Amino acid sequence: MVASEGDELTEAVAAVQRVADAFDLACSRFRDDSEISALNRAGGRPTRVSALMLEAVQAGLRAAELTDGDVDPTVGAALIALGYDQDFDLGLDGRGALRFASVPGWRAVRIDPAAGTVTLPERVSLDLGATAKALAADHAAAAAHDATGSCVLVSFGGDMATAGAPPDSDWLIRVTDDHRSGVDAPGQTITISSGGLATSSTTVRRWRTGGEIRHHLLDPASGRPAAEVWQTVSVAAASCLDANIASTAAIVRGERALSWLTDAGLPSRLVDADGRVRHLAGWPAAGDDLHAVALAGAVA
Repeated sequence: MVASEGDELTEAVAAVQRVADAFDLACSRFRDDSEISALNRAGGRPTRVSALMLEAVQAGLRAAELTDGDVDPTVGAALIALGYDQDFDLGLDGRGALRFASVPGWRAVRIDPAAGTVTLPERVSLDLGATAKALAADHAAAAAHDATGSCVLVSFGGDMATAGAPPDSDWLIRVTDDHRSGVDAPGQTITISSGGLATSSTTVRRWRTGGEIRHHLLDPASGRPAAEVWQTVSVAAASCLDANIASTAAIVRGERALSWLTDAGLPSRLVDADGRVRHLAGWPAAGDDLHAVALAGAVA
């Protein structure tokens, strides 16, 4: 984040924190007092929600529509069945027997924008993990820019959003499998000038249930973790939300993601299970530490 004065930086950080707190209270299914927890407990009754929560649910449904259901907010019960029933940082390994649950499908969700209500069928649970963090990053970047007038880049767990004119040399970003890695981790350094960048990975949020290793990116068609064709997908788009929708869908789609991302014109970097990388739709190949695989539509 760039600021000319200490006070300006303080204002920007405060603006980002307010957005993060608001999204956590609205969208965290690991808080009993969150709006999404109340909605998931409503038992089929229409539930009045805040404007922010309504926007977050709409973003989740838009993701499902854009991806033909490959990114679906009604995966909550399926994630819980796999053992992802509390904040990941509290530890999930060894929690119970291996179970699976079906995904009801996003068309089961009903929104009444005029009344400000959301209705879920009984036993349907929302999880907005595929969209809410990225949407929060977009909101936070805009809020910090509004507060300071400065160029801003916000990263929420590797989901990055920008606002305002970029710095003279653009934003310099190190792309790796894990956003917590240092700059010396295998990956690639790129620049962006606007929009958002998101990375989805099967290598970070993993746990053991029923003696098997699981990850958090589910294929809604089966209610099971997506096949690990890609261990990491990074996408640049006009917003962090759109970038994260695409990167998540690419994990679920496996090999089909190559043509889909190329046809959509979304610059993308995909790392397969063997550590080989594909660069699509204008994503630069220069400086990548991993072995590039040449294919139609890719820059290698």
